[in-house]
Amino acid sequence: MSRGNKIIVVILSILFLTGIGFLLFNFFGRNIIPFNKPTAIINSNKIELIIAKSQKEKEVGLSSYKNLPNNQGMIFSFGRPDYYSFWMKSMKFSIDIIYLNNKKVVTIFENVKAPLNNQVSLQIYKPSAPADTVLEINAGLSKKYNLKIGDKITYENFGG
Repeated sequence: MSRGNKIIVVILSILFLTGIGFLLFNFFGRNIIPFNKPTAIINSNKIELIIAKSQKEKEVGLSSYKNLPNNQGMIFSFGRPDYYSFWMKSMKFSIDIIYLNNKKVVTIFENVKAPLNNQVSLQIYKPSAPADTVLEINAGLSKKYNLKIGDKITYENFGG
């Protein structure tokens, strides 16, 4: 067998084994190696969380997104309760802003509209009580999920 043919056989063998590995992982891997995304649970409804970790991520928030699937939200964990301000600068879609303290809802701003392009003055949103976490979800979901002040939001795979 020539050197060129040996190289082709080796490459085909590697591709074949990679393909088998991929198929096995797709068939069995989900049960063997679970990939657990951080999730918030609102009255038995699960929301996958995008975590705003850095100060820059907290400043930008969802403004870099054109929209958000209904099963996703962004969470901002601050570590200690305070009156954190939020606004809709550069947002492209409406959201519900949920302020939490110790995993309990303290304030809900429903259907907060994205600003008009030429809007100079933006409304500032602050909780009615100190909050240590803010959850942003698509507008209307807090009403759909029957979320109320005092309700507890639990988490999976998130320490917040």
